[in-house]
Order: sequence, then C-alpha cells, then structure tokens
Amino acid sequence: MLAAKARVLVADHLGIDPSADDAGLRPGTFPGGATVRAGSAGWVLLDEHPERGLGRALIWGDREGVDQLDVVADDLAAAGLLARRATAFAHPPRVWRSEGRVLVPVEPAPFPAPVEPPSVARELIGLLLDAGVEVTVEHGEIRGEIRGLEVARVAVDDDGVARVEVGVGRHDREAFAMVHGDLPTPEALASVVDSVDSWRRHDAETHALHRLAPEGWLRWRVMSDPSLVGIHDLRPAEPTIRRDSVKDVGASIAVGLDPDGRTVVVACSVGIDLDVVPAGADARLALDPQARLVIVVPERDDHPVTRRLAALLADPAEVVAVPGDWRAPTESETP
Repeated sequence: MLAAKARVLVADHLGIDPSADDAGLRPGTFPGGATVRAGSAGWVLLDEHPERGLGRALIWGDREGVDQLDVVADDLAAAGLLARRATAFAHPPRVWRSEGRVLVPVEPAPFPAPVEPPSVARELIGLLLDAGVEVTVEHGEIRGEIRGLEVARVAVDDDGVARVEVGVGRHDREAFAMVHGDLPTPEALASVVDSVDSWRRHDAETHALHRLAPEGWLRWRVMSDPSLVGIHDLRPAEPTIRRDSVKDVGASIAVGLDPDGRTVVVACSVGIDLDVVPAGADARLALDPQARLVIVVPERDDHPVTRRLAALLADPAEVVAVPGDWRAPTESETP
C-alpha cells in the first residue's frame, strides 16, 4: 500500500501516468515507508516515525547513487523538523508534505522557544541533589536521574505549587503516589533511588531498569569521564525533540569544550541508530552552529553506516567509540 501511494504521489507530481508501461517509475521497499526511483532522482515516503527517518532516507539515497533525494511525510510538524535537519547536510534533500495527492514543499521549522522552569520548581532542585540524583533540565522540566534514567520530576500544578513526583516514568510516578502518597518526599526519593541504583549497574542481572534509556547512561558515563572523548567541562543539554517517556528512543545530548576551548556538542547513542547523526546535527544548530559535533557510541555499535552519515554533513561529525564495558565505573569512581 505504501509503495502504491508513493508511486502515485511521485507520478502526479511529475505529471506522469502511473499506469503507463513507460512511466519509468520503480517503487521499492523501505523500513517504515516506501521508495520510488525516477531516473536519477529518488523519493522516500516516510510513514512510521517520520521525525526519525531522515538518516534512513539519506543512507538509501547514498547507496542508490541518486542525484536528487526527495523526502515526503504526511505530518506537517515532522516534515518541518525533517526540512530543518536536512539543511545540515552537504547535499540536503528536498522535503515535501503530502496533501491528498499533491506534494507541497516544506520550509524548515524554527526551533522551539527556550522554556525556563518556574522559580517555584527550581526551589526543589536542592531536594533532588540531597537525594543523590543527577539533575537535568529539558524543555522547562526539571528531572532527577540515576545514571541517565529518570527517577523523579518536578511538577507544578495549576495553583502554582511545585512538588517532586517520584518514579521511573509517568505511570510509575502515578502508581507510587497512589500506594505511597503519605510518604514524605525525601523518604520516597531515597526508596526509589536505592531500588534503581541496585539495578542500574554494569554487573547487575538483566532487568528492565538495566535496559531502559541506554543513551542516557552512555551520556552519564562520558560526563563522568569526559577524557573518554577528549573533552572537558561536559554538561547535559536538551535534545530538540521533547522526550515524554522513559521509553522514548533518541540521542542524549551534552555540550562542553575541547582542549582548544572550542564548543563541542556530543550526541550519545546505543545500538545502530540512523537518527543519531541528524539528531546531533540538529542539536548543534540549536546550541552553536560553529561547534564541533561528536557522535559517541559503544565500540560494538561503531558501524560504518554511522560514520558515512557523519561524513555526509556539511560540517562532518566525528565518531568516537567508547571501548569495553562502557557501563562500568572508571577507576576514579570505584569506591
């Protein structure tokens, strides 16, 4: 169905009868979408998670050797994001949105305006720090994390009252409040921190808390020892796409300085993630377009496809592979 849709969209756009034997259109399969070759041009229709599909489309176009790559998405917000991310590449694909059977060119979406947490929320940061969690701020939300996994969040109700909600993710926070609603916040935090800390270790047995948010764990590792990637003064930074769930997959971003004092944007990813380069490039555009971009992956995930995407950027990114068991503490962190 997606291949047929892509063929019709491209044919109508080019003024070709898609049913003609000499149409010259060659549809193809594509993970989460469909492709169409039209001579030396290539079209990719993104259907599943289109906001994360630019890397997949670029690799397909690169392997196919197309002269012009066009990317199509139905969702306007996703298309605007794709158009903005496309500008970071040396040969940016054109991005279109389908409106019925008509393809409409899409302009790059602006970055969302920065959101500062309200002062009443910032007053609770000390409570999080006292509990031994790492504090991050993303899109105006203050979160407490254990090795990159969210265990608490500061919420502000409609009356302007701030409180710390405890738990791993929204559903866990709601369940914890129902069962332990009368427990003082410091005790509630200590309980969750102890539980998560026991599983969020390199030598822990297989458990959901060990597997969740691996990108955040990798970011925590390189922030704990920035020399792993040749950087110092590394701190967390927010991604350009808001994360609503601990199960959301996406690069974890950090920013710091290299030995020469140049700003470095770091994008951490675990597994073969074709979105890490577009996501990292987008974060660089938001934070400092002149910064170096470093893609950090575990050694076992250092795949040529990631390095190829990094090389396709107008300002190519570096790929740094963290060797060995990247979850294990460094000597300076070992008790």
